[in-house]
Amino acid sequence: MKKKIIILGSTGSIGQKTLKIIESNKNDFQVVLLSTNKNFSKIFKQAKKFKVKNIIINNFNQYLKAKEKFKRSNIRIFNKFDHIDKIIKKSNIYYSMIAISGLDGLKPTLQLTKYSKNLAVVNKEALICGWSLIKKDLKKYKTNFIPIDSEHFSIFSVIKNFETEQIDKIFITASGGPFLNYPKKKLNKIKLEDALKHPNWNMGKKITVDSATLMNKVFEVIEAKNIFNLNYKKIFILTHPKSYIHAIIKMKNGLTKIIAHEPDMKIPIYNSIYLTKKKYIKTHSINFEILNDLQLKKVDVNQFPLVKLLKNLPKNSSLYETVLITVNDYLVQEFLNRRIKFKNLIDLIYKISNLKEFKKFKKIKPRKVEEIYLLRDYVSSKMDSLGI
Repeated sequence: MKKKIIILGSTGSIGQKTLKIIESNKNDFQVVLLSTNKNFSKIFKQAKKFKVKNIIINNFNQYLKAKEKFKRSNIRIFNKFDHIDKIIKKSNIYYSMIAISGLDGLKPTLQLTKYSKNLAVVNKEALICGWSLIKKDLKKYKTNFIPIDSEHFSIFSVIKNFETEQIDKIFITASGGPFLNYPKKKLNKIKLEDALKHPNWNMGKKITVDSATLMNKVFEVIEAKNIFNLNYKKIFILTHPKSYIHAIIKMKNGLTKIIAHEPDMKIPIYNSIYLTKKKYIKTHSINFEILNDLQLKKVDVNQFPLVKLLKNLPKNSSLYETVLITVNDYLVQEFLNRRIKFKNLIDLIYKISNLKEFKKFKKIKPRKVEEIYLLRDYVSSKMDSLGI
């Protein structure tokens, strides 16, 4: 019997790579649900190719267009993730990939936890802001959790059979984006086009900007703290221009484990799908040229000042992480819309996230998903009022 698969965000990079793996192993899987924000042309091609009966199109205008254009199709079209409970009736989903961006990914993550045997998540916002809620449901429904970011999957693949107290330190790597060795005196002259030129990865604009500021690594440290139940004092960031080493784990037994692979997300995705089955993927030979010149270095906080935000994060999960995510999302969008400069982006993220009004949320633990969404809306409205 084919194993049932769900992919939320199927038209994005991660979703497409997931489908490509499934296509190569089509006798193993049946895709039962796909989603997109607004790319209805692509998702219908995917649905037709993989014989998918249910799709979700979040953008309401694109949903209406799709309903009209494909009204004779036997594919069921939905507009909201709320409909997941109508689409999926039984807890018989082998694997769900959450590859959508933004905090809107939290609620469907929680919904699919109760239906899925394996929950693969690449949505940073859900893991940062709602981990305490996700963790509770994972335990309740006995669902296996698999992080998909290359750094976190690397750590997961090594320490899943170890206890937390056996870990001494964890290092995650950062390429440094386009500005690793950029002259500091020229930071004021950086243009949007410069920030979007990532040297190693082909990603969306928003995450590419986060990589340029190194805010993505701030978020990844928070994720690692949550997922692996670690103290912030055990997690470190190293710059590594080639993105070949993804994580280094120093154990208390004296062993240090280094996880390396080419910068291609198909590797963690493939291994997450075939987590318990011996099936292999064809990859390139080991790149000894890179291994002989890793250039691993501590982060220069003068070059990447947002890394200093890690010093003031609360020990336990709180609503403050939602503040941090929202402030960053808002300001990155302003930068993408060319309303602020790159240097202003960095300065404002640091300044606004440290406002007294927002710091009070460090002491409040999220108890419901609605609290997180309400706070996101509140912070966004506050940002509007600041006139940035």
